This record gives sequence, structure tokens and C-alpha cells, in this order.
Amino acid sequence: MLTETMYQDYLACLIKGDRTRCAETVTSLLDRRVEIKTLYLELFQKSLYDVGLMWEANKISVAREHLATAITESLLSLIYPELFAKEEKTRSVVISCAVNEFHQVGGKIVADFCEIHGWDAYFLGANTPMEQLLGFIDEVRPDLIGLSLSVYFNLPRLKKEIRAIQSNFSRTDLMVGGQAFALGGEKMLSSVANINYVPGLDELEGILAHG
Repeated sequence: MLTETMYQDYLACLIKGDRTRCAETVTSLLDRRVEIKTLYLELFQKSLYDVGLMWEANKISVAREHLATAITESLLSLIYPELFAKEEKTRSVVISCAVNEFHQVGGKIVADFCEIHGWDAYFLGANTPMEQLLGFIDEVRPDLIGLSLSVYFNLPRLKKEIRAIQSNFSRTDLMVGGQAFALGGEKMLSSVANINYVPGLDELEGILAHG
């Protein structure tokens, strides 16, 4: 179980840049068989949101925010033995950050979560050029495509990307998510048909279960 005391200790170490202590916390929770979903939601996601709020309130520097993000991304590798212990996967998903989107941890968490639920996930990372994304989708022909966006001002680029994907792969399900939608980006989706907005891992779990 992840207690509030454990979370606050982890958050303090994350902000301080103590990668070793953070890794010890994650390893300890894995040894206790804490659900991976709990780790993603209540440790990784929650701490990154809190770090972002601290940065917005000028309580920490952008350097500290970047450090916390980099540490979190490195800690995800500790979960990999659990991810790849699953049986052979029969469905696939391509996850990519939108064009000009450089925040990739959220997308990586989504890709990992897909793996946990028996999907073969291709994560293309930050700022993938649209032409390259379309080419890769054409090559692997996934069952599902996901786009991640954190920066609200990149919504016009995302909308263009959505239309390009739907024009070329109209029969493939498409989902979007990320912090940009919590800031008002969800309104943009009203002008785009046949797309799933995924506000969190609970909703993603439902899509994966029925995909």
C-alpha cells in the first residue's frame, strides 16, 4: 500500500533530485506487490502533477521540474520486467506525442499501461513529424492510435494531425489525452468526429478491455 507519508517522502526526493531514494521507493513497492496501476496513478502521475503545480506557482525552478521529469522517466524502466512478462500479444497500438510536443512521460505511461493490458505498444516519443507518424502507422497497421498533448497552444497542430490520420486510416480507432485537455482543449474535440478522449488511466483501461 502506498501511504501518504511514503508519497510525500518520494516527492521530496524527486524534487531534490535524489534518484537513488526514488528508485528504492519504487522497488520497495514492487516487492510488496503493489498494483502497477497504483504506481502509475498514485506515484508517477500524481507527483508529476504536483511538480508541475509547484513550477507554475514559482516554488521550484524549471530546472527542478525537468529533473523530476527525467528521473520519473528513468524509473519507469523498473516496471519493465512486469510489462514484458505477459503472454503473447495479439493487438497493437501506436502512441505518439503530437507535433511540437516535447513532454513525453505521459505518453510513455500510456504505452506501458497498454502493455500491461496485453497490447503490443509502439511508443514513438516526443515531437514525431506527422509524415513519419503516418508512414509508421501504414507500416505496422495497429488496432489503435493514441496522441498525447500537454501544451494547450499546440492544439491546432494536433487537430491537423488528427484529420490527417483519419483521412488515411479511417477504420482505425483514435484516442487522445494529456494535460492540454484539462486546460480547455476538450472543447476542440467537439469539431472532430470519431475520436476517443481519454482523461485518465481508468478510462483507458475501459477502452483497452473492449478494444
